[in-house]
Amino acid sequence: MHILALGLGAGASPYAPGTVGTLVALPIYYFLMQLPVLVYLLICIILFVAGIFICDKTANDMGVHDHPAIVFDEVVGMLFVLALVPAGWSWLALGFVYFRLFDIWKPWPIRTLDKKVPGGFGIMVDDLLAAIYAWLGLQGSFLVYSYLNF
Repeated sequence: MHILALGLGAGASPYAPGTVGTLVALPIYYFLMQLPVLVYLLICIILFVAGIFICDKTANDMGVHDHPAIVFDEVVGMLFVLALVPAGWSWLALGFVYFRLFDIWKPWPIRTLDKKVPGGFGIMVDDLLAAIYAWLGLQGSFLVYSYLNF
């Protein structure tokens, strides 16, 4: 269970474990991207719910709420960002940048949830909100791009 919480070891990175953990989502996305959207989202929801228990157990065993090495939340968050991503590596990269930006910056209410919501749900929910912000930014960028290139 701990190996999942640590993103198959990515969370052990001495530099930017959250960013390295987020990269783990990309090969997973590669295998999931051909699925129907509803199946893809169902898998994301199942991973989110599983993450509540996985991250809670690992945080309790480590004795630290949301230890930097716990990156399962970043993996799942990035998978949510990539739902309905426009085709092309540049859109994947922009989704990655948006997600890392919102996950690090933690605008309201992400920062509040990060500090006030305990346990595995608290670990997972702030990344879900960062993913929603990132997804909206990515889709908005695509709309602007499409409008300017129409």
